[in-house]
Formats: sequence, structure tokens, C-alpha cells
Amino acid sequence: MLYWLLYQKLHTLFPPFRIFSYITFRTAFASLTALFMGMIVGPAIIRQLREFQIGQYIREEGPAAHQKKAGTPTMGGVLIVVAIIVPTLLWADLTNRYIWMVVLSTLAFAAIGFSDDYLKIVHHRNLGLTGRSKLGLQIAVSVIIAVVLVAMQAVGQYSTHLMVPFVKRFRPDLAIGSLLQMPHLWIVAFLPFIFFVVLVIVGSSNAVNLTDGLDGLAIGCTIVAAAALTVLTYVSGHARFAEYLELQKMPQVAELTVFCGAMVGSSIGFLWYNAHPAEIFMGDVGSLALGGAIGTVAVIIKQELLLPFIGGVFVLEALSVILQVGSYKLRKKRIFKMAPLHHHFELIGWSESKVIVRFWIAALVFALFALTTLKLR
Repeated sequence: MLYWLLYQKLHTLFPPFRIFSYITFRTAFASLTALFMGMIVGPAIIRQLREFQIGQYIREEGPAAHQKKAGTPTMGGVLIVVAIIVPTLLWADLTNRYIWMVVLSTLAFAAIGFSDDYLKIVHHRNLGLTGRSKLGLQIAVSVIIAVVLVAMQAVGQYSTHLMVPFVKRFRPDLAIGSLLQMPHLWIVAFLPFIFFVVLVIVGSSNAVNLTDGLDGLAIGCTIVAAAALTVLTYVSGHARFAEYLELQKMPQVAELTVFCGAMVGSSIGFLWYNAHPAEIFMGDVGSLALGGAIGTVAVIIKQELLLPFIGGVFVLEALSVILQVGSYKLRKKRIFKMAPLHHHFELIGWSESKVIVRFWIAALVFALFALTTLKLR
């Protein structure tokens, strides 16, 4: 909106406004706008949630020390989402299709999380949407995103080829080439791609959700992942950088840098109130939205296979749950004292703040490694 007004409409009248055409400048302003929105609006949101008695219900099987957190205002993810979307709409080029894809994806996953949080509050216990319902809604949103990308591929604005880390020439196509010439079988040809997109986005959304168990843990890791994505979206959309790093040239995805910058600013603003001891929790409305946004951006910029490194802590948390459940069902034995992984370290004697900071450090190491792989091919 401001991009349209200050650059497209007014820069001919006032030449210095040409600065608003630079993505780096608008990304910085989007990040600052999101940060200040989160910090300024935060107290009002916390106060309002307390008045509505929208408090967190702590699962009984969790660490006993967490029971004292019961009643802390939740659904703070509403603040995160608003602080991402509003700066994006203000500073991004709204004629860019990719911007609308990530904005609508974020809102859709936020709506699923909001429904889950709302039902928990209504039932006065830690029980929202059923696992099957939540997963079904996430899959439905992800399928829509995949189909839209397939449509964009048909007009040459997207590619179903994978970018493989460490390898220059190997770029497998997830569409079945032999069926692409048969119009009546086009959906079958793209089924592997659609399945892969669903796996990435739904997996990302749930991984962030599982990580959100300690004060500031998930949002701190999100800051690191979003910062890495900010770099990746910029270099993917920059012709010279993309050529130098041998990435797929996608000029239009550069605009997503503004969105990722807003996600960084919003997350930092929320961390101000979510840091231990937390004054507010993000709830599923925040964790599902952030995970869905991260997954959607990774799919669009063709860095799906790099996402496990970008969000390394999220992946470890999700794997710990999968391994724990699988081991118990198959062997009737647990691998960890408790899953997700952060609870295991709590139960072996680490303080909550130590777990949080050390996981942040691990997230930073993973993200830095992800960025180094761009040239290690």
C-alpha cells in the first residue's frame, strides 16, 4: 500500500521516493514496523486476553514445574500474525502473486490454530480440534497451495524441479514427464509434487507447533529460521546472486524478502513478552501460522530440501515425538524421558532457561550451516 503510494504514484513528483523501490529498504521498514507493532500493541493484547480469561491449559502429563503457568494468556499468535500481515501489506508490492500466496497461507493456518485454541478455552481443558480434523484442514490448505503452484508452473512462473543441496546439476522433476503430454492425466502427473508440497508445509507447521512448549523457545527459533529465509529469498530473486550461487532464477520471489523481514520483526516483538517467564503464549494460532508460513516460503523459493537445516531444531523436536511414539508402540519402551525433546532435557536436570538458550544456539548453528550450503556444491 505504501509502496504503491510512495513509489508508484509519487516518486515522479518527489524523486527521493525512488528509495522505496529497493527491496532491502522496504524489508528493513517492514521488519521495524512489525517489531514496533508487536511491542506497542502487546500490552493491550495481554490485558484484553486476561479480561476475557483466555488462559493456557497445561497438560497434566507434562513436567510438574509447568503447572504454575496455567492461566497465562494464550492466543498471542493473533498479535504475531497481525504484526506480519499489516507491514507486508504496507511495504510489499501487492501485485506480486507470491506475496498473496504466503499471506493467505499464513492466515489459513492461523485460522486452523485459532479454532483449536478457541475450542480448548470453551472446553476448559487442553483439548481442541481432534488430531484428524486439524491434520485434514492443514492438508487441504497445503493441497490448494500446491495446485496454485502447478497452475503457475503451466505459465512459466514456477518449476517443479528440486534444488538439491551440495549438488550442481542434479535437479529432479517431481512431475511425471511421460504424463504431462496427456491433458486428461495432468493431475496424476503432478501428484508426486502435490504430495511433496503437502509433506513440507504440513510438516513445517506441526514441527513449530511441537516446539512451542517452553517460554520463548519456538519464537526464538523462528527468528533464526525467518532471518535465514530472508537471505535466501533475496538471493533467489537477485539475478546476479542467483547466477553466482547457481540457484534457480526467480525474480518475483525477491518480494518475499519483505514478508520474511516482517516475520523476523514480528517474532522479535513477540519474544519481548514471551521470554521466560512468559507473559503470553502464542498458542496454536501462532505456531501453526508461523510453521505454515515458513513451509510455504521454502516451497516457493525451491529450498524445500534445505528447510530441515533452516529449521533444524523444529525437525529434531518433531523427530523426537515420532521416534518416541513409534518406539512405544513397537517395543513398549520409551527412547526419551518425555517428548518433545525439550521436555527430555528438562527432566534430566536442565533448567528451562538453559534448554531455551541452548536450543536457540543450535538453531543458529543449523541456519548458518544451511546458508553455507549455497556455495558448497
